[in-house]
Amino acid sequence: MNSRPSNPTKLVIRSSTLLFCGVVLIHLFAAQIDAQRSTSRWQTLNGDAPLVIARGGFSGLYPDSSIAAYQLATLTSVADVVLWCDLQLTKDGLGICFPDLNLANASTIDRVYPNREKSYSVNGVTTKGWFPNDFSLTELQNFLLIRGILSRTDRFDGNGYLISTIEDVVTTLNREGFWLNVQHDAFYEQQNLSMSSFLLSVSRTVSIDFISSPEVNFFKKITGSFGRNGPTFVFQFLGKEDFEPTTNRTYGSILSNLTFVKTFASGILVPKSYILPLDDEQYLVPHTSLVQDAHKAGLQVYVSGFANDVDIAYNYSSDPVSEYLSFVDNGDFSVDGVLSDFPITASAAVDCFSHIGRNATKQVDFLVISKDGASGDYPGCTDLAYEKAIKDGADVIDCSVQMSSDGVPFCLRSIDLRNSIAALQNTFSNRSTSVPEISSVPGIFTFSLTWPEIQSLTPAISNPFRVYRIFRNPREKNSGKLISLSQFLDLAKTYTSLSGVLISVENAAYLREKQGLDVVQAVLDTLTEAGYSNGTTTTKVMIQSTNSSVLVDFKKQSKYETVYKIEETIGNIRDSAIEDIKKFANAVVINKDSVFPNSDSFLTGQTNVVERLQKSQLPVYVELFRNEFVSQAYDFFSDATVEINAYIYGAGINGTITEFPFTAARYKRNRCLGREEVPPYMLPVNPGGLLNVMSPLSLPPAQAPNQDFIEADVTEPPLSPVIAKAPTSTPGTPSTIAQAPSGQTRLKLSLLLSVFFLSLLLL
Repeated sequence: MNSRPSNPTKLVIRSSTLLFCGVVLIHLFAAQIDAQRSTSRWQTLNGDAPLVIARGGFSGLYPDSSIAAYQLATLTSVADVVLWCDLQLTKDGLGICFPDLNLANASTIDRVYPNREKSYSVNGVTTKGWFPNDFSLTELQNFLLIRGILSRTDRFDGNGYLISTIEDVVTTLNREGFWLNVQHDAFYEQQNLSMSSFLLSVSRTVSIDFISSPEVNFFKKITGSFGRNGPTFVFQFLGKEDFEPTTNRTYGSILSNLTFVKTFASGILVPKSYILPLDDEQYLVPHTSLVQDAHKAGLQVYVSGFANDVDIAYNYSSDPVSEYLSFVDNGDFSVDGVLSDFPITASAAVDCFSHIGRNATKQVDFLVISKDGASGDYPGCTDLAYEKAIKDGADVIDCSVQMSSDGVPFCLRSIDLRNSIAALQNTFSNRSTSVPEISSVPGIFTFSLTWPEIQSLTPAISNPFRVYRIFRNPREKNSGKLISLSQFLDLAKTYTSLSGVLISVENAAYLREKQGLDVVQAVLDTLTEAGYSNGTTTTKVMIQSTNSSVLVDFKKQSKYETVYKIEETIGNIRDSAIEDIKKFANAVVINKDSVFPNSDSFLTGQTNVVERLQKSQLPVYVELFRNEFVSQAYDFFSDATVEINAYIYGAGINGTITEFPFTAARYKRNRCLGREEVPPYMLPVNPGGLLNVMSPLSLPPAQAPNQDFIEADVTEPPLSPVIAKAPTSTPGTPSTIAQAPSGQTRLKLSLLLSVFFLSLLLL
């Protein structure tokens, strides 16, 4: 059965036209910008900036080696981006770009020609599949290119992208910077097809800048065939234990003889691990001397294996920009080029974030607000998480205040201890209780344990993407200690780099009515005792809550800034709601989807919520920013920096609330934002752009509009007075008056004295 669309060529033309008309991801109505590349001296072999090499084009999003992938790479990358093509030969001796010798690995050929699967010996290994040498170019036009990595989106598989010849790619793009990779010269020679003959022939009409291969014999055949101005030859190293077919030596052993490689190549292409190895736990170990050794031998060093949507060393905190910088700007060496599936990220790393220190001039101003400290790297709300957040450049550190049974306010993300503590169920299973006002399932709540008991607990790092088998910093998963609000405030005062603290207060009504705990008064008293109310510190205090009644209570008793958090995902906010919010709040927090709504992880557009709030003089902070690529819409290319850029430069928000403060703080020093012309890889994405270049049959399901936020959503009755909780004799659950801070003690002591004197009068 032939699955070819009725007219795939029209689909390709449609998608290509849309790409060039500017409805794609990036606002690129101006033609390709010649970015003002860094003028700093690089530690590359020739002192130039490292090359960005787009593997199969922008293959992290579109099908590898499709015209659309190559177009997107040129539109979103540095001006001199090099386009990588894995060269294969057809039965009629024509050259095509395709990422694998087995065509079924990234196309629909197995559906179109189900009976033409064959077996061949490839480097001594019997391999089954559909091979290019068995098909003419005409036959290859009968099926479509699709994603080759199953974890990536399949939404572009139905766009009708066809296999392209070398000439098609070069003619369509009309640009310099072309790299041909010859992976299987020996295999094609066995099929009476000559790679070297094809390359010499095509070089008469196509400019080839680089040719790479993992086979020594290929270079022996082709050396001398090109003139002095011919392409650069690059020897590709495979796994260290793999055998090179010509010499029958392992690539690891060839690595020790770089002078031999220099006899037939000008550069080497190696996997990342050749330079920055990982230990068994996926942490970096000290870098090798390969780059320095190769440069000493006169060889350029190119590195493969860069992709935003794969696991990287834990040291990088799931941030691909940090990984690139460790190869190009580490102070010891710089590789000469990086081979990437996401060339936009490589471009930004090289041109915008290299050679900038922590004290570099800030190009954009917004608040970097931590979420439980640097909770992407350490257990949230611990001393280590807060210290790293400060070190990483957070402007504001936060404390989600919880109350212990003995009235001590402390920092913890959730009132249910099971969400933040390791092996809690075994230790305090007898404290589990049902609280419908807080949770639909039983929990072990902070108000069921004393502060000394809570201090004895072992914190646990948050792993929100466990279902994807993505984990955070396992070596430190239980490091640090929980701290009280008082300790948090004392820590913040010692760092002049901080501009403020954000204290989040939730469940205040329940704690007052059912537990006899006044969290509002406890926070106010602790702030006073720490010197935040008498002007002895310049650190700004912000009080955040989802409850207007809580913020009204704080406003009545203090002059601290108040921040209203809208939990719901909203599509609009009414004027009446804004006016009501302004009565008790100085700023507003909304979630990411309230700025850029999405369907199935594709942006569908942009709301006017930010604009409307800011027009009423209410700054807008947005949560929650994370580095892990699965937390981001596909429009952000699996890159946390691209996402931040969309919200700051695109939507103009006033602050990010993030579990990884370093990534947001680094963005402030982004060199590219200080230029007269911002390069394409630092322009904000066009919300909904990907949907415009998607086949109608592949579009994600339409979503109902997000709700309007109205005045009724804001207004709440005032907080009720504290209702004293009777002492309990339940084992392990102490009285609520034990070891309480000053505010709580005064309140409960006065109640007890009143009861005592009343009893005397009745005697």
